[in-house]
Amino acid sequence: MDEITINITLLDRPYRLSVARADEEKVRKAGNLINERVKYYSKHYAYKDVQDLLSMTALQFATSVVKMDAELNFRNQELERKLQGINDLMGELA
Repeated sequence: MDEITINITLLDRPYRLSVARADEEKVRKAGNLINERVKYYSKHYAYKDVQDLLSMTALQFATSVVKMDAELNFRNQELERKLQGINDLMGELA
C-alpha cells in the first residue's frame, strides 16, 4: 500500500496522519466537512465547550451513515429480488 503523511487541521488543532495515497483527497474532504459542521453548530446552537460541538457533529455523521447503510441494504434486497425474478423467467424459458 502506497502511504503518505498528511497534515489535517481540525478545530485549529493539527493532526499528522498516514493515509493511503488514494484516500488523501477523501480524508482532506472529511476534515473540511467536520470543520464546516462544527462552525455551523457553533453559530446556531448554545454550547459549553468544543466537545459539545464535536459530539453534535459525530452524531450527525453517524446518523448519516446509519441512513445510508439502511438504504444500501434496501437497494441490495430489491436488486436480489429482481435478479431472482429474471432468473426464474429465464428458467421457465429454458
